[in-house]
Amino acid sequence: MSYIFISDLHLDETRPDITQAFLHFLENTAVNAERLYILGDFFEVWLGDDDNSPFNQSIISALASLPMPRFIMHGNRDFLIGQRFCEQTGFELLTDPTRLTFFDRPVLLMHGDSLCTRDEEYMKVRAMARYPDFKAELLSKSLEERAAIAASARTQSKDHTRETAMDIMDVTPSEVVKVMREQEVPLLIHGHTHRPQVHEVPEARGQRVVLGDWNTKGWYLEMDKSGFSLQSFPIS
Repeated sequence: MSYIFISDLHLDETRPDITQAFLHFLENTAVNAERLYILGDFFEVWLGDDDNSPFNQSIISALASLPMPRFIMHGNRDFLIGQRFCEQTGFELLTDPTRLTFFDRPVLLMHGDSLCTRDEEYMKVRAMARYPDFKAELLSKSLEERAAIAASARTQSKDHTRETAMDIMDVTPSEVVKVMREQEVPLLIHGHTHRPQVHEVPEARGQRVVLGDWNTKGWYLEMDKSGFSLQSFPIS
């Protein structure tokens, strides 16, 4: 049996190809795993657990049908996922970061955005979004108001991405080493940067696995007692 890790699907009803690829993945790949971990940005936007749109309900129903223990972590797009979502889907919400032991090996799970410390503007936005009072104030607004705020935030994010150098938006290497040393792990798994790859981190005597975003390909990491492999498949 194996564990499966995914992130950055950015599920949205305007991208039915991604949704269908995910549902197929659940039925044919994830269903065979012993555990499933989703490391953030599962949705393009999550306005709150009270958003009962048909699209959201269809995803919740698909997740609830899974037979294995399953876990999810907030990303920068879906930080409003709450307890009601977890109760409806059977998922456990993980803190970021979470240190676990898989097959006798310490592993650190993160969304990955907290590693991008050189992007100072983004880090300020991230800190605000994770602040409990900010989330409470946001959830006190109507769904229509939240949707308008989310649309504005996405526009600003696109502008920031276009205007910021790619290396600035990537993880800070020294931060990676620092976190891995502090957590005493030989393996770090994260998403967020949309740059799927397995990196050697000699300074921490370990490896860093970056999960890919789902766009023209779907990406997942599969791990068992013999090791792990980063895999992809085409999305038509």
